[in-house]
Amino acid sequence: MVNEATQKHLNSELYSEIKTDLLDQLDRNGTTGKYYVDLVCDYMDLWITKSLLVEDIQERGVSVEYDNGGGQKGRKKNDSVEQRIKVNAQMLKLLSELGIKPTQTGGDGDDEM
Repeated sequence: MVNEATQKHLNSELYSEIKTDLLDQLDRNGTTGKYYVDLVCDYMDLWITKSLLVEDIQERGVSVEYDNGGGQKGRKKNDSVEQRIKVNAQMLKLLSELGIKPTQTGGDGDDEM
C-alpha cells in the first residue's frame, strides 16, 4: 500500500510530465525495450524519494533535535540531506544509463549580457 505523501507525488502533473518526457526521449533516441522502460520507472521511484526528502528538509531543516531517552539531547544533522545527495547521484547514473542528456536548443537569451 502506498502512503499518502507518496501517492500525492504519483498523482502529480509534474510526475506524469517527467515520466512522459523521459519515455519520449528514449523513443527519439531509438532506445527500446522493457529494460529501459523499467529503468525509467526506477528513475521515477527515485524522483518521488527525492521529493519526499526535499519536503522533510524544508519541514525540519538541515539539523534536527534529538533525545536518546538516556538524558542526552541536542541537535544533529538531518539525514535527509545526505540521502538526497545520494539519491540525486543515482538519478544521474540512471539518466546516463538510459543515454538521456540535456538537449541543446537555440539560445533563450539567458546567457546574453
